[in-house]
Amino acid sequence: MTLQLKLSKQEELGPETPVDLGAIASPQYGRYLDDFVPDQVFAHPRGYTFQASEIRAFATTFMQANPIFLNSQYAKAYGFADIPASPQMVFNVVLSLGVHNDSEKAMANLGYYDAQFLRPVYAGDTIRSLTKVLSRKDRGADKPGIAHIQTLGVNQNDEVVLQYERKIMVIWRGDRAPTSPAAADSPAFPWQDDASYDIPFDSNGKAHVLTGGGNYFEDFQPGQVIAHTNGRTITEEHVPWTYRVGNTHPLHYDRVYSKGLSGPMSGEPIVYGGLVFAWLEGLASRDVTENAVWELGFTEGYHTQPAFAGDTVFAISRVLAVDSLKDSATGVGLVSFQLIGVKDIKPLEALDQFGADLFLKENQKRKLGKDKISAKIFEIERRLLIKKRP
Repeated sequence: MTLQLKLSKQEELGPETPVDLGAIASPQYGRYLDDFVPDQVFAHPRGYTFQASEIRAFATTFMQANPIFLNSQYAKAYGFADIPASPQMVFNVVLSLGVHNDSEKAMANLGYYDAQFLRPVYAGDTIRSLTKVLSRKDRGADKPGIAHIQTLGVNQNDEVVLQYERKIMVIWRGDRAPTSPAAADSPAFPWQDDASYDIPFDSNGKAHVLTGGGNYFEDFQPGQVIAHTNGRTITEEHVPWTYRVGNTHPLHYDRVYSKGLSGPMSGEPIVYGGLVFAWLEGLASRDVTENAVWELGFTEGYHTQPAFAGDTVFAISRVLAVDSLKDSATGVGLVSFQLIGVKDIKPLEALDQFGADLFLKENQKRKLGKDKISAKIFEIERRLLIKKRP
């Protein structure tokens, strides 16, 4: 079916049309605290079709060293249909799609919980994002509160590729203009409480010569700390990348908006936290995930300080646990890491200066009588499937 129109010549109308300053509209997006209704489900707009060029651009910009995300022949040798999008890219896109109508009014992203990457995303796949409100914590109408939400990334086949929870700090609407309302009909929300992963892996793959020899499953032992050598200076590139993955929060690209804020968020646009996470994961990848088959997920993740263009970020990893999975998997083992991000200080210097305090949660330090570390910008725990040595 095609739409056929025959119109008259377009004439200039502006000079003859009166300006009505009483009919100004200023649409608002995101949600204030009073707009978060527990158990409500809403779909986010647009969706995102992954392209091979964007998959490659993300992997290289964010310094990915795992050949699964760079080398088609390598990925296929281990059972993938082609180069998949890195889980970090999928996470950035799914979260960003939700900003438009869940967190564009948020003051802060408080944490990530129970993230699970259930299946790969390839070029040509189209992902849409859905959110369910779990709870709303009020502290009084004159104080910001906390919304606890679940978000899904679902592909064109109605398969969940990613699910996670997060908490956001949001102000009350008060006498501010209302935001765009959610649709009256709630869509299905196929969250999986007991999720199963669908990750391809051919244990007979012979492409291991393309990776380093010191980061197989057998090389990791609980308690091990790895200070990743290289840093990454973030430039103004973060601004186009913010919207490239779909994030619409003005805090990350609108200087007028960011300078109008008060407190530590005031000033230059803040680097979108998902991008900071991706750079830290990439900086660590040569040492800990080059031989990974898949990032299963992460939890208890917090942005403890903002990052700005000009900051240089570094990563530190700590091995928390290993599991050889003898009874349920061949050729891979499970490794849990804690990933720490610091800025403008090299990892070895940070370890020398702050020691074991680097690995304590920043939001628990007051209870422990310890000072927060201003150079520390991120903390999270992650689980990966890593190949055993051939």
